[in-house]
Amino acid sequence: QVQLVESGGGLVQAGGSLRLSCAATGRTFSWYNMAWFRQAPGKEREVVGSITWTGGNTAYAESVKGRFTISRDTAKNTVYLQMNSLKPEDTAVYYCAAALTARTSFSNPRRYDYWGQGTQVTVSS
Repeated sequence: QVQLVESGGGLVQAGGSLRLSCAATGRTFSWYNMAWFRQAPGKEREVVGSITWTGGNTAYAESVKGRFTISRDTAKNTVYLQMNSLKPEDTAVYYCAAALTARTSFSNPRRYDYWGQGTQVTVSS
């Protein structure tokens, strides 16, 4: 059984930085890609960015381009989200997700086979 375990969330002032981690434990797979999503109160879950497992190709939502960076360590089965220049509108629960195949767009939550439990990120103004 696979578990995705996130860590690194917290409270930070606007303009600050946080680094989230997501470790895949249990049975290991060769992921097609892993991604970070976020969900703010009263809003739908939205993609933040994605990284392909083999090639390390990344893609980001327009709202975070230039501020957030996704990376992965295949040996540790871990994906990271470095968040810089944080804004109050980045406040949300952040989830990591893993997909075995590319059956839909990377931004579609239905692509993903496994999800983490979420970690809260709060950015104060």
